[in-house]
Amino acid sequence: MSGKPRLTYVNGRGRMESVRWLLAAAGVEFEEIFLETRQQYEKLIKDGVLMFQQVPLVEIDGMKMVQTRAILSYIAGKYNLYGKDLKERALIDMYVEGITDLMQMILMFPFSPPEVKEKNIDSIKERATNRYFPVFEKVLKQHGQDFLVGNKFSWADVQLIEAILAVEEKIPTVLSGFPQLQAFKIRMSNMPTIKKFLQPGSPRKPPPDECYVETVLKIFKK
Repeated sequence: MSGKPRLTYVNGRGRMESVRWLLAAAGVEFEEIFLETRQQYEKLIKDGVLMFQQVPLVEIDGMKMVQTRAILSYIAGKYNLYGKDLKERALIDMYVEGITDLMQMILMFPFSPPEVKEKNIDSIKERATNRYFPVFEKVLKQHGQDFLVGNKFSWADVQLIEAILAVEEKIPTVLSGFPQLQAFKIRMSNMPTIKKFLQPGSPRKPPPDECYVETVLKIFKK
């Protein structure tokens, strides 16, 4: 095995996409193993590789890490994207948790029945524009800096740009009332490592389609 982190998940976004984003933003190359059958997943469990019988699985620094939050916080700390002290880390944690709540709605959207998809898009728009994006608009305005915490690029910035782009895929005008976030989106998208990740052919996964949903259900649903 090379020294690169190795990611094991389905060939799609899901809970691994934030890990891909964070590694890419840190300028770290990684390898991926894509699960395609339930047998592959069951073998991982049988071999004792998955602590809680769940993926994502990230092999890094000799560890087999599971649980998305633990994986992300380790990567953020390892690559100096976790603030300079405990107070900055607490802010990053709060921002990340808030963004994760919004992203949970995005993650579950592809699995919702067709008859409620429009209603779910309305719910995502309502939450984004009334609860989550106003927080970050205010932070950036009051803070007066390019980044959310201190004046340094952090895990929180990566999570936010991922969320903005994911919501925009469903609601293209969602940032219309948020000039600070519009500027933030442009800044982040032009950072060299993120710009590279946004190019065609990068490890970034496309929006979930029916094939992705079928694969997830085939592998993980009993």
